[in-house]
Amino acid sequence: MDGMLLVKALIALTPVGLLLVLFDRLDVFNVIRMRTILTLVAVGAAIATVSFIANWRVMDGFPIGMGNYSRYVAPIVEETLKATPLLWLFFRNRIGFKLDAAIAGFAIGAGFSVIENLWYLFTLPDTNVSAWLVRGFGTAVMHGGATALFAVISHEMTERQAEASAATYRFNPLLFLPGLGVAIVIHSAFNHLGGQPLLAMAATLMLIPATLFLTFARSDRAARQWLKTDQARHIQLLADIRAGRFPETDEGHALKALAARLPPQRADALMAYAELNIEMVLRAEELILAAQESGTVSITDADRESLRRLASSERELGPAVVVAVSAALGLTRNDLWELQSFRRRAFTFVR
Repeated sequence: MDGMLLVKALIALTPVGLLLVLFDRLDVFNVIRMRTILTLVAVGAAIATVSFIANWRVMDGFPIGMGNYSRYVAPIVEETLKATPLLWLFFRNRIGFKLDAAIAGFAIGAGFSVIENLWYLFTLPDTNVSAWLVRGFGTAVMHGGATALFAVISHEMTERQAEASAATYRFNPLLFLPGLGVAIVIHSAFNHLGGQPLLAMAATLMLIPATLFLTFARSDRAARQWLKTDQARHIQLLADIRAGRFPETDEGHALKALAARLPPQRADALMAYAELNIEMVLRAEELILAAQESGTVSITDADRESLRRLASSERELGPAVVVAVSAALGLTRNDLWELQSFRRRAFTFVR
């Protein structure tokens, strides 16, 4: 690689990488790990490869010229492909905070832009430096920002479901269409400014980072409030269990009805599991809040032992009973996400 090509590569690839690192540093809750971010970048890169093939195939059926295709069809193909892994993350309850959603979306878009810009670097090596300024500070940031905004809007659309009982949750793909529509419009608008590349770059640099920074600030406040509200409820629930008041609560009545359908030995195991489950959800909330307040997360060997006992109890009781206990305790998708995140961090390296 000659010196000028290296300069062009740095201009094309560096801005989106720096923004991704900056957004990650703004993750005060430190829930989405760098390993996960890098995996999502790789997923975005793989999607770019699939997108090239898909665009060639689809373009054959649209005799509308390359310019119109890039304005009206390519944004639909590319944004839909970039949205697909995020749909899987939402379906699997792997996204908790809006901030996490934004970072995950930007990482996928960043990976996509890296492959796209590398492809153009080696197929159009004689393009002048100004074109790579536009691609690096404009096109690449647009790809990351459009997918991040899809994730943010999708999080907003599904937030009420996440705050409701996990037992009543049903994945609804229609809730993701508004976010996808916004991503497609942003992408199409950028491509419409192909004849004014500096304007496209300036608009992208002004609007997308500012929108995401505002999202992060709002997410920080909302997430802290959500955690403190959930924490207060779980502290009260655990206190009721330990003080013997639990059988008289709504959750206690539901759990007693469930235990009455089991043999005595399994009923005792069920009650012990319910208490341990609330303990671990509460501990997960404490650790997330501690990360926000001090920037450090201290998971102890005692935490890991409790999580192992929880997993052993789940295997003993069986999936159906575990789901029924979660419903009886009123655990939400957010609560289950907190516990899943705690488990992943407890048994893998944390950054």
